[in-house]
Amino acid sequence: MSAAVSAPAGRGAAHWLKSNLFSTPLNSVITLLMALFLLWSVPKVLGWTVFNAVWGHATVAQCDAVRGQGACWAVVWEKFRFMMFGVYPFEEQWRPAIAIGVMLALLGVSALKRFWTRWLAAIWAVGIAITFWLMGGGLGLVAVRTEQWGGLPVTLILAIFGIAFAFPLGVLLALGRRSRLPIIRAASVIYIEVVRGVPLITVLFMASVMFALFLPEGVRIDQLLRAQVAIILFVAAYLAEAVRGGLQAVPKGQIEAAEALGLPYWRMMGLVVLPQALRISIPPIVNSFISLFKDTSLVVIIAIYDFAYAVKKSVETDFAWKKYFIEAFLFSILVYWIFCFAMSQYSQRLERELARGHQR
Repeated sequence: MSAAVSAPAGRGAAHWLKSNLFSTPLNSVITLLMALFLLWSVPKVLGWTVFNAVWGHATVAQCDAVRGQGACWAVVWEKFRFMMFGVYPFEEQWRPAIAIGVMLALLGVSALKRFWTRWLAAIWAVGIAITFWLMGGGLGLVAVRTEQWGGLPVTLILAIFGIAFAFPLGVLLALGRRSRLPIIRAASVIYIEVVRGVPLITVLFMASVMFALFLPEGVRIDQLLRAQVAIILFVAAYLAEAVRGGLQAVPKGQIEAAEALGLPYWRMMGLVVLPQALRISIPPIVNSFISLFKDTSLVVIIAIYDFAYAVKKSVETDFAWKKYFIEAFLFSILVYWIFCFAMSQYSQRLERELARGHQR
């Protein structure tokens, strides 16, 4: 057996510390200051959030006994159902709970490459139908108006279905902006620039208030549907620019080679150009997805109970627990972070997988 080969010089922990944390006198000072700050702050944070906190089911009096020393996570236990489901009828809240599971299952299926077939659209159609059947009722379930929907299911509906419908629209707009037909190119440019030039709040307000003025007498479109359409149209403009950047990064030779093979336009785009463009555009596309998920909280301006607003109202309307609003908001921050971090990590893994075979 050959002797163990020693590690190359300069590759150990000491070398990493010197090159990354103590490379210059200024970096050394900053590192020491940050280390001192962490030594001072981390024990305090852990003490308040974990060790001295009140967990599980507890009364307000028990939380008051440790107030200032530890967090009162009992407020999450006490208001959990209101935070998650808003004003949805209490005895029917098993339905939005299952709807959440259905939507998460759709995300899980879509994340697996073996399901990237023509059947994926059918799976989404069935998932959407089940979600709205559970939330709205009918066919054996008690009907629940969308005005009573709230909490996490509404946030997931707006975000997940917004992404699902905005993405293909964004791809079409990106292709339209690069079209050789002047009318299609001009229409795409005008739409993208106009929508990107106004804030989402304005689009939601227009969809909720102004759009109803253009409808015929007696015709009414559901408030949640109006918000969903507004979000789809808004996000599609940003996705179009992200995809257009990927299209411009595809080497011109790829397009010329596809044209030389006699491929029609749509087959060339579907088989040659778009796969490369979307792989390049993954970071800005996922950034738009994450922004959309967080921006769903803006629907509160048109009286829709999203998750963030449900968390706010859960403590705001109860004087006994109102003093522990910080813990409630920290819980909402954790939920948003979990979803956003999951999207970020998945995009990075997808980038690595799609980059195999493309390394130079």
